[in-house]
Amino acid sequence: MTLKFALLGAGRIGKVHARAISGNPDVELSVVADASAEAAKAISDQYGCRVSTIDAIATDPVLDAVIICTPTNTHADLIEMFARARKAIFCEKPVDLDVTRAQACLAVVRDTGAKLMLGFQRRYDPHFSAVKKAIADGRIGEVEMIQIVSRDPGAPPIDYIKTSGGIFRDMTIHDFDMARFLLSEEPVSVYATASVLTDKAIAGIDFDSASVTLTTASGKHCTISNSRRATYGYDQRVEVHGSKGTICVENQRPVTIELATAVGFTRPALHDFFMTRYVEAYAAEIAAFVSVVKNGTSPSPSGEDGLRALMLADAALRSASQGVVVAL
Repeated sequence: MTLKFALLGAGRIGKVHARAISGNPDVELSVVADASAEAAKAISDQYGCRVSTIDAIATDPVLDAVIICTPTNTHADLIEMFARARKAIFCEKPVDLDVTRAQACLAVVRDTGAKLMLGFQRRYDPHFSAVKKAIADGRIGEVEMIQIVSRDPGAPPIDYIKTSGGIFRDMTIHDFDMARFLLSEEPVSVYATASVLTDKAIAGIDFDSASVTLTTASGKHCTISNSRRATYGYDQRVEVHGSKGTICVENQRPVTIELATAVGFTRPALHDFFMTRYVEAYAAEIAAFVSVVKNGTSPSPSGEDGLRALMLADAALRSASQGVVVAL
């Protein structure tokens, strides 16, 4: 049986998920809704789905699930609406920028028994998932230290930064989820430093450069390096050091060739942003959600995973602002 999905939000990330859905034989994109009629029509024309409203989608009995790609401040309300409508829900991170509001939303999800999966796509990147499997298989022994490098080619517009929740809730939150994914042990303390180095217009609004150290009860730790300015491309690297060895994920390139001449070795540039770097991850993420809907598997990342990453983001902001180690 082919599942029928609705897409809420036809912007940049909505287009990414529409493409992933279209490439999955077990699901069809049936309907799209967006505040912009032009954006919704573009998705409708490209994928042959109909345009509708969010209220109509909630009461449509033929729809199995919704993909929420709307602005962050709408996520919690929409999750609650579709949980009560008995639809399976995939929502881009975060549930909300406020921990208390996110907790209230997740209470509705639990009470209704709804399936909720959050969009931390890096878990489904084939390179990072291979690292997770190597850890699970005992290839590097007990995990002791993790280093995560996550740097964007450039900062987003100031107007976006003002409503994003800040670098820790908007950008580092992906790294917090990856840290938890690989550590398999909850951090108990957070220490962060942050500053404005790339654009002084950001000062007083947010940070653009940050370093974070997470420590677990057993003493394992993870360091995270973030920057809004990587002139050489989208920098995404992970190293996990264990009692028996180390495993690394290097940066990926659109073309994996190396040219050697008398003047040295050269390789192509890195991917320029997340939409090209994580194409495979987005497709695998949607495939995992299809399995949640079709086979009843447990969502991963879950709403609880999203809440814990948000709590780490809040702790990091407090640490960076006050210059203290924050205990969790």
